[in-house]
Parts: sequence; structure tokens; C-alpha cells
Amino acid sequence: MSDSPSKSTSTLTKPLLTTPVGSGGSGGRRSQSSGGGEGMDRKIKKNWWTPQRIAMIVGGVLFVGLVAWGFMTTGGQRLNVERDKITIATIDEGPFQEYISQTGNVLPRTTVYLDAIEGGRVEEVFVREGVQVQEGQPLLRLSNNDLQLRLLNADAQRIEQINRLQDNRFRMEQNALNLRQQLATMNYNIQRLERLHERNQEMHAKQLISDQEFQQVQDELEYYRRNKELTLQGYQQDSLRMATQVRQMEASVTSMERNYEVIEHILEGLIVRAPVSGHLTALDAEIGELRPSGSRFGQIDVLDGYKVRAAVDEFYIARVARGQTATTQPIAGVEYRMEVIRVYPEVRDGRFEVDLEFRGEVPEGIRRGQTIRFRLELGDPGEAILIPRGGFYQTTGGNWVFVVPDGSDEAIKRNIRLGRQNPQYFEVLEGLEPGDQVVTSSYDTFGDADRLVLK
Repeated sequence: MSDSPSKSTSTLTKPLLTTPVGSGGSGGRRSQSSGGGEGMDRKIKKNWWTPQRIAMIVGGVLFVGLVAWGFMTTGGQRLNVERDKITIATIDEGPFQEYISQTGNVLPRTTVYLDAIEGGRVEEVFVREGVQVQEGQPLLRLSNNDLQLRLLNADAQRIEQINRLQDNRFRMEQNALNLRQQLATMNYNIQRLERLHERNQEMHAKQLISDQEFQQVQDELEYYRRNKELTLQGYQQDSLRMATQVRQMEASVTSMERNYEVIEHILEGLIVRAPVSGHLTALDAEIGELRPSGSRFGQIDVLDGYKVRAAVDEFYIARVARGQTATTQPIAGVEYRMEVIRVYPEVRDGRFEVDLEFRGEVPEGIRRGQTIRFRLELGDPGEAILIPRGGFYQTTGGNWVFVVPDGSDEAIKRNIRLGRQNPQYFEVLEGLEPGDQVVTSSYDTFGDADRLVLK
């Protein structure tokens, strides 16, 4: 039994050894593995679409379809939320007033500032802040040596110019007197020579005097007449010139007097007096300190009324104007009406200021610096669909909300459009109707959920 296999093996291997090299070694290996024969070398193809694989593909397609159908029918991702941890509000329709809540400080209606006309050293302080003062009452006194020296120089120049003016006037009067004396002499000589000339004419006609004597009197008469005419012309010219000088000097004296009065007024201003009667709210002055010109010592509040000054966000600068109304929060249980009287256009740190005055009654016991909260109305009231303000706006920007249908345990995402707003409500323009239930609390923890399952 042991020899038979060996013989068989030798018989099979012999033809393989005589096979040409070109037939390839692979053929020899296939012969060994298949037990010999050329028909055993053919490759058998297997079918890839087996029943198992078809069943797996069909199952996967059905699963994906079911998932897609689930998303389509359920509206996307769902999130379980406890009902008592969210706020659900009802959409209402009613009067809507757009306003902003502001805080302002009470100020006197009229405030007068105490500024130094001229700088100086503080010598005396007559009163302190917090008291009632009367118009014209001295508050403090300054000293200024330079200003006093300027006043003395101005006075000296003024007096010198006045003396020059008086000298010119005296010269004019002296010239006029001299002219009158000269004219008197000339008139006497002319009158004398005219009478003599008349007698000489008669005597010359009768040849009782010579031609030379007659001509001499006539020439002398013409001389005095010409001299009188020239004297009058010279006097007129001198008078015009001196009159012009006098007018100029008079104008100079007037200007110097005004300058002197101004300096004198400034010197008097070194005593700072109350310009109006009122409450001296502030007075910043210490004896011995030097204060420059234009420095502010304090202010006086005229207690004839009050106003409220508030800082408003620059976002509303185009919507706040003079004449708009506001309503205070209850003060001692009473609301008061106010009106915007001034809008300051300058924006600082993203805010601009407005002044308001009370219309009608004024709160009793109101004082400077008191804080008042009020609602500044930005438009006329009207009917609108209203949604209460809530944390949802920070997440959605007012573009969508979760709406809870009647009798449902789910909240569904819905697109909306909001309009105006006030600290309590948003105005709904599209997407919601009165009676709708809306989740108004914060959406920060909802992620990308499209539906909320309320438990």
C-alpha cells in the first residue's frame, strides 16, 4: 500500500519535466493542483449580484428614504423642552406708541455763569455757595496792578490830548482877534483914502494938484483894498485847516475818553457782583490765588422754573425734534407731561443731549440734580399687532419665532417681520396674527432645532 502512491507520483511528474519551457511554469502548477489534465485550467466566473447583496442594498435605500421622509414630515431637528422653563406669550392687537425710556437730571431753567472779565488776584470773598444773592451784590474782589497802570496811562493821554485841543482852540480865537484888528486898520485906511481920492479927483479936474499926487493916493487905496482881500483869503484857509485839526483832536479826545471808561469799567469789574438774583450754586475762589481772564468762578441758578436734560443714543438723533412730548414715570404716584425744547446736535461718546420742560403742573419739591425717568414719544399712537419683547430677539433678530399651535405640544419655527418697537412691545408687520402663541424667552439653548417638543 505504501508503494502505490509513489508510483503514481512518478508517473505524473515525468511528463511535466519533458514539457517545453515556453509552456510556462504556471501550467505545471495548475496540473499539480488539479490532479492533471488540460481541461482543469479554465477559470470559473462568480455572479456579483448575489441575493444577499441585493437585499442589503434594498434595505439601505429603504432606510435612507425613511429618514428623509421623517425629516420632511417632522420639519427637521426636534428638541425636547420643558414647558415651565420657557415663556409663551399671546399675540395681541391694540394701541401702539413708539417711545424710548430715558433718564434725565433736573436743572434750573435759567443759569447765569460768573466769569472774570479781567484776571487778577483774589483779595476778598464776601459770600459762599449755597446762599440766595441779590442782583448787584458783591461776591468777591480781585486786584490787578497792570490794569490800574493802564488806567493811569489812559487818563494821562486823555488829559494831554484835551490840553492840545484847548491850545488849538485858543490859537484859533487869537488869530480871529488879530484878523479883526487888521481888518479894522485896513477898513480905516481904505475909508480915509476913498474920501481923499474923491477930493483929489475934483482938485485934479481943476488942475489944483499934480498928476503924481493924485496917482499916489489912488495907488495907496488900491494897495489897501488888495491887502484886505488877501488877508481875508488867508484867514479863511487858516480857519479851515485849524477847524479840521480841532475836529480830529475832538474825535481823538472822545476815543480816549471811551477807552478810559472801558478800562475804568474793567477795573470796577474786579469786584465780581451778582448779575441776577437767585441761588448761588457754586463759587470756586480762594484768597490769594491768581485767576486768568475769562476764568469761571461759579454760577447762579434763577429759580423761576426747571428743565430736564437727558442723553439719548445717537441712533435716534434723526427722530428727536423740538416739540416732541414725553411722560414721566410716576413721581409720588403722579405722571407729568414734558416737551422737548432744545436738541443739542453735538454727539459725544455715541450720545446727544436734549432739554425738556414741564407742561402744566410741576412736581412738588423738585430740586436741582434730581433724577427723573420718562418715556420720550417718537411718533403718534396707532393700532398694531403686538408681540411682547423677550430674549428671542437677540437670537433671531426678529426674523423668526417659535409658534405653538392651539392644542399642540410642539412649537414650530415660523418666519416673521417686525417694525417699530418700544421697551414693552414689537410691532408685527408679517407672519403672526392676534391670538397666536409664541415662545418669547431666549433661544440660545435651542441650537439649530426647527421644532420644540414641549413636555
